[in-house]
Amino acid sequence: MSQKKSNRAVVDGWVVLDKPVGMTSTQAVSRLKRIYNAQKAGHAGTLDPLASGILPVAFGEATKTVPFVQDGEKAYRFTVRWGAETNTDDSDGEIARVSEKRPERADIERLLPQFIGDILQTPPQFSAIKIAGERAYDLARGGAQVELKARAVTIHALTIESFSPEETVFVMECGKGAYVRAIARDLGRLLTCYGHVTALRRTRVGPFLEEDSFTLDEIETQGMAADALLSVEAGLSELPCVVVDRDTAARLRRGGSVILRGRDAPHGGVVYAACGGAPVAFGEVVEGALVPSRVFNLPF
Repeated sequence: MSQKKSNRAVVDGWVVLDKPVGMTSTQAVSRLKRIYNAQKAGHAGTLDPLASGILPVAFGEATKTVPFVQDGEKAYRFTVRWGAETNTDDSDGEIARVSEKRPERADIERLLPQFIGDILQTPPQFSAIKIAGERAYDLARGGAQVELKARAVTIHALTIESFSPEETVFVMECGKGAYVRAIARDLGRLLTCYGHVTALRRTRVGPFLEEDSFTLDEIETQGMAADALLSVEAGLSELPCVVVDRDTAARLRRGGSVILRGRDAPHGGVVYAACGGAPVAFGEVVEGALVPSRVFNLPF
């Protein structure tokens, strides 16, 4: 019995979506997949329904580059309301603790250095972290007491953008795995006034910035779908690039390693090879040779 042929198109590349509040990351990917009629799509890092901002979505061959984008640097702008802590550490949750106290700006600024650098952070109970194969938020919603261990995260910068005694807007730059909601919770506890996140916007994911993003309305109704589609190579832009000829590209595509020659050839680390403006493969340089770990099925 023959399989039914898919009528979806082969689409390769990245779309940097400006995700609206109220939509899950999975819903956003499904919407874009339908707009582009794409066979394959996935996102590079979940963004909570409460949050807006950058959600990079990969199509086709670009899905192979998702780990490089997902592991890249992140930037957020978020608002913390003082006086209450919730069980979700954001405004979607139930109030768990309250305080009449409100912080002074100087008190917050005095504590911020404790949250910068390599720190240990306990993720929120309502998070996507898996415990014995189940998501922590599913266990928490089911009434289970979720105990999450503190994890090492890196916060590069954390500053106040605007301040009032009722709520404060922060800007944060961080590495992979850091939780904004945990920052709000822990700051509130140290200030003894409690706090939770009421607004959150992601402004950077790896190589992608706000100025690279498009809204669903722009893509779907304003005819900007073609403008929004970036190359597969956009997801590799933070890696060193080695330009190779067609014979070398063909060898890499077959999974063979190649010696990198020339004064500027990298001596180690992860790089990608390109030919004719198209990525061919990426992998690690070992003893002067590029050993491909993934190859791209793109014309060059």
